[in-house]
Amino acid sequence: MYQDRIIIDGLQYCNWDRAYFETLKASGITAVHATVVYHETARETLTRFAEWNLRFEQNSDLIMPIMSMVDVTTAKETGRVGIFLGAQNCSPIDDEIGLISVMRQQGLLIMQLTYNNQSLLATGCYEQEDSGVTRFGKQAIAEMNRVGMIVDMSHSAERSTLEAIDISSRPICISHANPNFAHPALRNKSNEVIQSLASRGGLIGFSLYPFHLPNSSQCTLEKFCQMVADSAELIGVDHLAIGSDLCLNQPQEVLEWMRNGRWSKAMDYGEGSSSNSGWPDALPWFCDNKGMENIYHGLIKQGFSEAESSQVMGENWFSFLQDGLTPVS
Repeated sequence: MYQDRIIIDGLQYCNWDRAYFETLKASGITAVHATVVYHETARETLTRFAEWNLRFEQNSDLIMPIMSMVDVTTAKETGRVGIFLGAQNCSPIDDEIGLISVMRQQGLLIMQLTYNNQSLLATGCYEQEDSGVTRFGKQAIAEMNRVGMIVDMSHSAERSTLEAIDISSRPICISHANPNFAHPALRNKSNEVIQSLASRGGLIGFSLYPFHLPNSSQCTLEKFCQMVADSAELIGVDHLAIGSDLCLNQPQEVLEWMRNGRWSKAMDYGEGSSSNSGWPDALPWFCDNKGMENIYHGLIKQGFSEAESSQVMGENWFSFLQDGLTPVS
């Protein structure tokens, strides 16, 4: 049954308050990858960690920090939701490779090499020219491999993503994106990327963000599960997971921070436009505490076995992180 499974959502950035933690607990989710950084510097990232420390202290009956997969098991056994932290950009390390190990020790388990734009490490998916992984990026990947920090290429461009897969000595993830055969968004991934990712043991988490889905906010559960099934035909179920990219109850200024940071005077609309600049309407079947359970049952209805559905809903994340978070001795 769904309630007995390890359920992991590989990416969220919701309004982290007690009411939402209660919703997470009611949903049956075992653990969530929570974004702690979009464009923050190293110093600002430390404040984000402090904010999470306070949340853990004040809501210890509902949530707990995840530093290893042993903690995920503990969360399941104690009826709490495990929270593991990640960065959607490489900004937390500034231009200093030594900060990778420092941030890993603080609990940063996953880091994207880019967030849409060119970074010091690689090229983002919105750039016109993709120059690939940089000299600093190659060393950063090696250091992330060494300390047990997961390389995430969700917002990266094609060449950079393919190079990161090849450069990394450990499997990498695309925590929240969809195949572009389902919807041709700039953030979605080609068959070549998805197949290369899988061939090296990597993982892709399917996004529920409407701008990344066929028919946007009108995407049905059946259509979503068909996309998962088509991906399973392409690379096998062992490399599939969920990374919902859920951003519930966040104000417009949070969306503008994601898209613009401090780098742009002109308003950037991301996958939106000047006439569609706000948050997209939520999917009706993924907007309350039944969302992940709806996917679990939807996959079974699509033809996945209970064991395969359980893999997609969390077990693949568990195995991937169990291997990838262990430092190299």
